[in-house]
Amino acid sequence: MADKIVPCLWFDGEAEAATAFYVSLLPDSRITAVNRSPVDTPSGPAGSVLTVQFVLAGREYLALNGGPNFRFTEAVSFMVMTEDQAETDRLWDALTADGGRENACGWLKDRWGLSWQITP
Repeated sequence: MADKIVPCLWFDGEAEAATAFYVSLLPDSRITAVNRSPVDTPSGPAGSVLTVQFVLAGREYLALNGGPNFRFTEAVSFMVMTEDQAETDRLWDALTADGGRENACGWLKDRWGLSWQITP
């Protein structure tokens, strides 16, 4: 990773699925590495995905399968500045699908509980 500061997102076993979904949404996004645990850990058996390094809209992130101890809150959110109503609708629909939910004033939570602000 080239960025000096890389935000880490804590998931309960679904880091790989979440990041694959996130990188499908925005240009200049990709998974750069999937790291598997060499030994059994509290969050999974040896060979399970421990971390996923990914780029989302040009910024680097790390997703960690840390277990059920911590959940996302609205204290941290991804704010996406959209180009037009079509992009707003596309992102909104994708992020609220399959268990995501709408909140007030352009906020939503995706199916993993991460808050997003979709801002035209």
